[in-house]
Amino acid sequence: MNDELTASDLAKIEAEIEERKLILRPKLIEAVKEARAQGDLSENFEYYAAKREKNRNESRIRYLERMVRTAVVISDDSKADEVGLNNTVTVLFEEENETETYRIVTTVREDSLNGLISKESPLGAALIGHREGDRVRVQVSADYAYHVKIQKIEKTEDDSNDRIRGF
Repeated sequence: MNDELTASDLAKIEAEIEERKLILRPKLIEAVKEARAQGDLSENFEYYAAKREKNRNESRIRYLERMVRTAVVISDDSKADEVGLNNTVTVLFEEENETETYRIVTTVREDSLNGLISKESPLGAALIGHREGDRVRVQVSADYAYHVKIQKIEKTEDDSNDRIRGF
């Protein structure tokens, strides 16, 4: 399945690939060389640790490059008064009478522990296209749903701290 990415997502991924190739890769190669020079490799923990980190970096590069190659680019534009991608939304959970704030993002940036929910999650999908003041039904499963009320919608410009998911 192809990931849906915004132009911002693609830029972040390409920046991470460049950093990993130009900055991290040479450091990790040097660390492997230094550890190898310490002698007997059968008992050299530093060598195996350095090699593992180098391989992990190469795997991440391949993962990100494949994501870029297979991506479907989508727009994050939405009407000023509607919930859309990269909007920060404050909702009232009616059953608990609690207010939470979330940002709607693509699946590659979701991080629910930090308030980033996917546009494909039950809550994210339910909120997309609705307006401030709307009461929205969130269908979690065939036999469970709950309601939230949209209290505030804000356009979010700075997404520089969001990390692209992966390993």
